[in-house]
Amino acid sequence: MVILDVTLRLSKENCHNISIHFPKALYLQCFKQYLNMHFSGLIIAVITFLLIGVFHPIVIKSEYHFGTRCWPMFAIAGIAFILASLSVQDNIASTALGVTGCSCLWSILEIFEQKKRVEKGWFPMNPKRKGEYKEKP
Repeated sequence: MVILDVTLRLSKENCHNISIHFPKALYLQCFKQYLNMHFSGLIIAVITFLLIGVFHPIVIKSEYHFGTRCWPMFAIAGIAFILASLSVQDNIASTALGVTGCSCLWSILEIFEQKKRVEKGWFPMNPKRKGEYKEKP
């Protein structure tokens, strides 16, 4: 079977005109190989990237409205998502739930870090909870 047919054409305008012809069977073989590719790693990477992007403003808004006292809700949600990931059989869904759970647990740390960023003046302070923050030196 000829996989690749290369023809060399010489003309007055272009001395080295090379034309490459792929047989139809090669196109079909490439298409079948494309269908057999595993996209789960790429899908999981995109889901992880999006979840990290979603949790960033959630942490900022949560600290602004509730302060650091909302950390138990992140802990409960994180544990619930991780337990749910253990019970789901689909790999992508299980991974997405696990990443969501770990993002919730990581948000506990970020809530306290966000409070420090607010105290430094990097983010706006909720005027209703001014007493919860240290004064700037």
